[in-house]
Amino acid sequence: MRNGTRFDPLAASRAGGGPQFDLLLAGPVFFDIIFTGMEGPPVAGTEVWAEGMGSSPGGVANQAIAASRLGLRTSLAAAFGDDGYGQFNWEVLQDQEHVDLSRSRVFEHWHSPVTVSLSVRHDRSMVTHGHPSPVPVTDLVGTPPSARAAVVELEQDMEPWALAARDQGTKLFGDVGWDPAGDWAPGRLDALEHFYAFMPNDVEAMAYTRTDDPWAALYALADRVPVAVVTVGQQGAMAIDALTGEEEWAPALPVNAYDPTGAGDCFGAAFVMADLAGLPLADRLSFANLCASLSVQQVGGSLAAPGWGDIADWWHRMSAERDGMRRQWLRRYAFLEELVSDVPSEAARRASATIARHSDA
Repeated sequence: MRNGTRFDPLAASRAGGGPQFDLLLAGPVFFDIIFTGMEGPPVAGTEVWAEGMGSSPGGVANQAIAASRLGLRTSLAAAFGDDGYGQFNWEVLQDQEHVDLSRSRVFEHWHSPVTVSLSVRHDRSMVTHGHPSPVPVTDLVGTPPSARAAVVELEQDMEPWALAARDQGTKLFGDVGWDPAGDWAPGRLDALEHFYAFMPNDVEAMAYTRTDDPWAALYALADRVPVAVVTVGQQGAMAIDALTGEEEWAPALPVNAYDPTGAGDCFGAAFVMADLAGLPLADRLSFANLCASLSVQQVGGSLAAPGWGDIADWWHRMSAERDGMRRQWLRRYAFLEELVSDVPSEAARRASATIARHSDA
């Protein structure tokens, strides 16, 4: 993140104190190496040159960095190796991105997980090497700190730290990963009784609900969790908030996607921020779509996540060029006008994804 003033969108709600953190995260941090601009995947015995390359913290760090850049006070519990990869990830997260790592630990002689991501034709494939964490993540978290929200992997057997956080009043936002076994066990959804919100993509949602339409999947999930969100790629995102009675669909912004790495994590962090700010459901979805769309226009996974400086730049650019399409987007994003009016010109912006000595050089 380029050095700049940190903008706090929740400042007004902090007047009377409140939780120590806005967002609590736990899980593995990877060292990501990302290649973009490839004509096709490599074939055995050949060499493929990529137009772009970036290196950045990955895994749960994608969401931690995205959230911190949006002004959320973010704490991350993770294991770090004592190798160069782990040192780079730690320094970027703590020193550059202002993520609290008081519940993270460095382990000697443990190899940091590494992922190579190949971005081809608006999609990606990955190769990963890693070893199990030296200790369970619940041991790292210990007694959870007070937090407004936590993003938690949906599992049939919930992590004890997540249940403890929920019992302390923390809102749990559910995430779910790809099921390599292809089982998509619907029993996994039983754990939604512990959650405030669930945010899968359309493929995951349809697989777990045994439906063949994203809307049908959304309605099935809405029967299980107060706030159900389903992202549908270039079609945007849809959601139902049973607490407010809102049902919305927000289209994605038309952009040239250069690198999709971390876009889903960026969407999730932005939705959490907008939810904590008390925005209506349509605005929560639109804000998350905007942040995800800004992130895919640059290479770098976590380091491509936008800061408030980038969001303000987008708003001012759209306001200055009022053709027909931009007027439509300005109406949809009218809620941003008041927010960005308080964003200083020197607010933090995206960083270059490089393993240089100073990653914001």
